Amino acid sequence: MTAFGKLIRTTAFRLTLVYLFLFALFAASLLAYFAWNTRRLITDQITTTVNGEVEEIADIYSRRGLRGLVFTLENRALRPGANLYLVTTPAGQAVAGNIASLAPGVMATNGWSETLYRRLDDQDAPHHRALVRVTQLSGGFRLLVGRDLEERRRLFGVVRSAAQWSVLVVVVLGLGGGVFVGRRVLRRIDAMTGTAQRIMAGDLSGRLPVGRSGDELDRLAENLNAMLERIEALMMGLKEVSDNIAHDLKTPLTRLRNRAEEALAKSRSEPEYRAALERTIEESDGLIRTFNALLMIARAESGQARDNMVDFDAAEIAGGIHELYEPLAEDNGLTLRIEAQPAQLRGNRELIGQALANLVENAIKYGRSDQADAAPASQEVLIEARREGSQVLLSVTDHGPGIPEADRSHAVQRFVRLEASRTLPGSGLGLSLAAAVATLHGGELRLTDAGPGLRATLAFPARAGDAQSATQTAEQKSA
Repeated sequence: MTAFGKLIRTTAFRLTLVYLFLFALFAASLLAYFAWNTRRLITDQITTTVNGEVEEIADIYSRRGLRGLVFTLENRALRPGANLYLVTTPAGQAVAGNIASLAPGVMATNGWSETLYRRLDDQDAPHHRALVRVTQLSGGFRLLVGRDLEERRRLFGVVRSAAQWSVLVVVVLGLGGGVFVGRRVLRRIDAMTGTAQRIMAGDLSGRLPVGRSGDELDRLAENLNAMLERIEALMMGLKEVSDNIAHDLKTPLTRLRNRAEEALAKSRSEPEYRAALERTIEESDGLIRTFNALLMIARAESGQARDNMVDFDAAEIAGGIHELYEPLAEDNGLTLRIEAQPAQLRGNRELIGQALANLVENAIKYGRSDQADAAPASQEVLIEARREGSQVLLSVTDHGPGIPEADRSHAVQRFVRLEASRTLPGSGLGLSLAAAVATLHGGELRLTDAGPGLRATLAFPARAGDAQSATQTAEQKSA
């Protein structure tokens, strides 16, 4: 397709043509109304003037007779720019006036009419057009008074010429504006199309150009760029997950296969086979837990879990997790303590409970102090549930070695295990799931220093009514 063909097919050019047609139609209608109104105004002025003269001349005839009428008309006919006058006898013979010829039948009919005429002083000129009034006087005489319409014709011609040139200028400027706007929009669309083609070819780093005007195309480009950034992040995450699965799950699968081969090669009795199967089942359970965690993270990041949002008390979730993990903490020489206040929350109860359980498991696993003379308070894990302003906080605090501040952003990624935790069982997905659940609910996962130890906090937005009630309660207490 040629450049001109692409131009005339653009929406901007077509809209320009539509607006051009509407504007030209409006301009033509306005000029036509102006011409018609001007014509009517001139005609009204002529009729008013002629009516006044007819009454005045009729009065002169009634007072001074035919001689006074003839004298008056001859004097008025000699004035520059005089009106048209004619008096005829009942037989139709001209008595006085400045008209040499009229269209047939004009003098025979009383009232207003438009007619062709010639003046006495200009009989060789072509006929002119006039608006005349014929009145019958006493004695059968007939009086004609009129006005030449040349002035009206010239004014109407000026308006018509102006209208033609105006419409022509509007069309030319409109087409020029349409070409300019269409080419400008077409260049921007072509730039977006080229970027989109590069992105479809695999270059996810490409972004649509954004101008400085802030118009609808810029807003569209900004939204599409935000979408492309999200798609690129998801694709990079998918690539990282694939790489992590290939590296981190290869070891347990290899270990599972080696144990099965070892059992086939070395086991000779039923207890040995049973022990080998139990180790295989245990390793398989670990793989299943890893895949379940990956599925839960995928559900949270894709937003599928938003369909199961319910209202519940965060304190109940904290109480259930405390009751479930208290025996495990005691087996690890830790005390699991809880401080919970009623705090209404709307979200996916299952995912929030799993995220809090992951934080508690990590605290029990890594939160034990290595110091031999450590105080009893340093050998406890604290679960907290409370409302703070417009947020509901679920936090788990331990007094272990913690996570260095430089590694905290890295620790929430999938399959990431820091050096201090590589000797302990785990998949490196606990914090990743907690962060994904917090993001799903419009919150965040905060990792802060507990001095010593780590405080992991899930911050969720409180329900609007509860947040307002908490603010009012705080204001009342301060008052």
